[in-house]
Amino acid sequence: MKFVFIFGAALIAVSACAKEDITSLHEKTPPVVLEESSIEQAIKASMAKSKLQDSQEFVASQRENISEQDMETAYEMCLNAMSEYYKAVWNGSPIELERFIDNETLKQYTQKKIQSLHNVYGQMDPVQTIEVNGWEGEYRDDGDGGFLYLKLPVQINKMIGGYGEVTEFLVRNANGKLVIVDWYTGAKDSYDFIVRGENLKIDDPAIWNDKEWVRKLDNRTE
Repeated sequence: MKFVFIFGAALIAVSACAKEDITSLHEKTPPVVLEESSIEQAIKASMAKSKLQDSQEFVASQRENISEQDMETAYEMCLNAMSEYYKAVWNGSPIELERFIDNETLKQYTQKKIQSLHNVYGQMDPVQTIEVNGWEGEYRDDGDGGFLYLKLPVQINKMIGGYGEVTEFLVRNANGKLVIVDWYTGAKDSYDFIVRGENLKIDDPAIWNDKEWVRKLDNRTE
């Protein structure tokens, strides 16, 4: 089954102001003092919550197999991965590849791709946001737990101008956690276009486990 989705966002702002007679208020009501320990606890709780959100894992609906029910979560994961990826390339921002990928070979290739592109484009025109519209997703049964195929046309909005390209993902279930098992951007003259080849059919979720294929790929990136 194939899915097509369109998303939007809204921003809400709220403001308020107040004035009080401090002297009279102090005479009527004793001041309330928040102990330092309580402040520290509030700060630590806030930091812990922020850290938990930053290291968020994308949990599958089942322990082993993947299904169409995981499509929305897979989309969210791929969107997060792309946002961090483009900011790593253009802005030099950190990216936590461990959140999205557990295959060491794919992680190494992705890191090498980021570094190569950052050496060329880094700090030229920072990325502000990315937008995806009309993305597609499809469940595919390969007899090994299945996988999801996602195709995301992305618009990269920079401080001055921007550009668009299409990225394809394959997603599997790894012990109850969704992970990206392949990631290909086939825009003309892109890193994947040059290193992996043009107009590839992205349909093999085990490609990064093929040692001979990886060896040949490594020779092209040296």
